Amino acid sequence: MDSVLRAQGRFGPRTLLITTAVPLTGWAVHAVALHRRLADARKDKLTGLPCRPEFVTYGERVLRTRRRDTLHVLMLDGVDFKGVNDTYGHAAGDTVIQTIGRRLARWSSSRTALAARLGGDEFAVCAVFPPPTALAEITELREQLQQPLQYEEHTLRLDVSIGISRAADLPGETMGRILRGADKAMYKVKEGEATFPYFATRADAYAKTVNGRRAGRRGTHAPARAA
Repeated sequence: MDSVLRAQGRFGPRTLLITTAVPLTGWAVHAVALHRRLADARKDKLTGLPCRPEFVTYGERVLRTRRRDTLHVLMLDGVDFKGVNDTYGHAAGDTVIQTIGRRLARWSSSRTALAARLGGDEFAVCAVFPPPTALAEITELREQLQQPLQYEEHTLRLDVSIGISRAADLPGETMGRILRGADKAMYKVKEGEATFPYFATRADAYAKTVNGRRAGRRGTHAPARAA
């Protein structure tokens, strides 16, 4: 009897530990799975890139560090994307979007940078560059994005308009203003009002908006909702 009690004394606590560990492990697995689903939900479904909220959060985090003055925000918009859809179909358009997304992700992965898809054929990049190398880095990205794409038996020639907003040029401004400046800079390049590289000014960051969006941008024709 004493030997049995001694055996229970040795194995009882261990057995209890194993028994209680099973539900804890189950909850841990559930938590990891939930975290992954939430992370996936915050990514763009077509490209796998982060969406606007994560992009803005990343930029705001950089602005709170000593690297603020080296932060560059790029706004990128496809040129004649509608023509690809109209000529080759929406599957071709999706392929173009996915290709741009992959090229942005690959470029960003080797730098202190984050690329995101904001919607449609609009993308954005937050990147930390030493001022002497910034323009060369951005020009290299532009060249990579403009490489032709083979789709079925067609060769699609890609082009993007890029606007650049430097935090150093906009001291004290928020990420929202810096992004708006990049958006306005991109629009000026796309419309031929400026040539690449064009760097946003404070006036660009405070450009007039319609319904919260830059005038001329998709969606600005819709009436504003009542507060």
